[in-house]
Amino acid sequence: MKMKMRSGFTSLLLLRAASLLHAAKWTYSGADGEQHWPKHFPYCGGTFQSPIHITSDLLRFDPTLGPVTLHNYNLPPTEQLTLGNNGHSVQISLPSRMHISSLPHRYSAAQLHFHWGSASRPMGSEHTVNHKQFAGEMHVVHFNSEKYPNMSVAVDKSDGLAVLGVLIEIGEFSPAFDQFLKFINGIKYKGQKVQVPGFNVQDLLPRLDEYYRYDGSLTTPPCYPSVLWTLFRNTVTISRSQFVSLATALFSSHAQDSTPVPLNTNFRKPQEVDSRLVLVSFKEGRGKLAPTVTPGFMRKHIVLQLLVGDLADLADEGLFQLLPSVSKLQGGNKKELWSKGPKSKKHMLDSPQKKSQSRSEGQTVPNQNTLCYVSLEQRVVTQLHQAHAENRLVQTLQDELFPQLNLRSFLDCRSDLALPTIRHILSGRPTDEAWELNQSLTKAFSVQKKTSTALKKRKPVTNTSKHPPTMVPRRPPSQGHPHPWLLPMEWED
Repeated sequence: MKMKMRSGFTSLLLLRAASLLHAAKWTYSGADGEQHWPKHFPYCGGTFQSPIHITSDLLRFDPTLGPVTLHNYNLPPTEQLTLGNNGHSVQISLPSRMHISSLPHRYSAAQLHFHWGSASRPMGSEHTVNHKQFAGEMHVVHFNSEKYPNMSVAVDKSDGLAVLGVLIEIGEFSPAFDQFLKFINGIKYKGQKVQVPGFNVQDLLPRLDEYYRYDGSLTTPPCYPSVLWTLFRNTVTISRSQFVSLATALFSSHAQDSTPVPLNTNFRKPQEVDSRLVLVSFKEGRGKLAPTVTPGFMRKHIVLQLLVGDLADLADEGLFQLLPSVSKLQGGNKKELWSKGPKSKKHMLDSPQKKSQSRSEGQTVPNQNTLCYVSLEQRVVTQLHQAHAENRLVQTLQDELFPQLNLRSFLDCRSDLALPTIRHILSGRPTDEAWELNQSLTKAFSVQKKTSTALKKRKPVTNTSKHPPTMVPRRPPSQGHPHPWLLPMEWED
């Protein structure tokens, strides 16, 4: 009986906390402005927040990022959409049959809304690119409809939301935007709604093949870090008169309020990038090429080939791309970095609360190396070893780590494959090729240990330049084989 009462009391407290969270008032400035959001919405003070300032040094070209594939975006005029003023933005409800199919899951549309500046200062985009802020920004919000029944359930899940971001500039008149802007006087005050006829929502978007992608959050409270962002590189334009009508016609207060409060400048400032990278589907122009990341799916393909494929062909074609290079083996004390990192990638992603707590408790953001695939994989190996369940390693990687890591975009060395995993997989393949590869991996561990020991014993060299001191010389790799401990002769057919 006491257990039931305690359980009921706990549930009541949780419901009460949830109601307070959603009832808390927030604005973009003043006493309830964004600097005060974390008081009532702790996620707003956590990590992996949006928007961010996108600069060239954050970009990594990902050749697997194809054009965004949209379905059912052309809505017939006979279909009625709800255009509303929620006190923070203009929002249009969207039918869930509109969806994106070019992501790891099906993401169905829920709504779109806008952020903008003021008539006197037409700079209101949330994301900024190379120190430029745009006149406005549109967000088309989708939820993961494969895993969650609706937006409300998906909103706080690590893979719950996907948002298409569109940067808006002042230029030519937009017939597409006029489809709903002409009804804007019907929603002047907070809480007002009107019905507008359906239109082709894709006409609001630029070309679909060039975009930035990164992991972030809602840009408004409660700021859940649950959004896979796709921000289009190219902008769309609206005329100055269209922008002015948006920036001057609306109020964030109710019609009955004695003092009307204009609705404009409704954008959040850029947040800390933390350890994230921004994947791009295009190669930078002007002679500068962003570094290329190894396709995420390749790691899983390599593991499957290690399990059942031709090991000689694998070594010739793909294994080098996923093994950590000697320079990485030499650089840094990985054990120290692992000890500071999260318990596991899955826990970090599925528990936004822990992210915000780490920031609020004064802890520093983890070193970027703690987010590497190698360190995460090593943690899984250690945990399974402690549980005497090493035989579950491959299945655990396939079921949990691969889906998560292939989606996340802030892993600078996400293509690395940990050496212990390869050796474990090869132990189940009693072939000459497996034995030879395992011997080479043994040499790799020997190189790593000797290098680490030599670096520890070597006295620091006085260095007055900005460049790091010269490392201990090592035997150069054979041509075509970046890892000197993998001998070409071992892979001849």
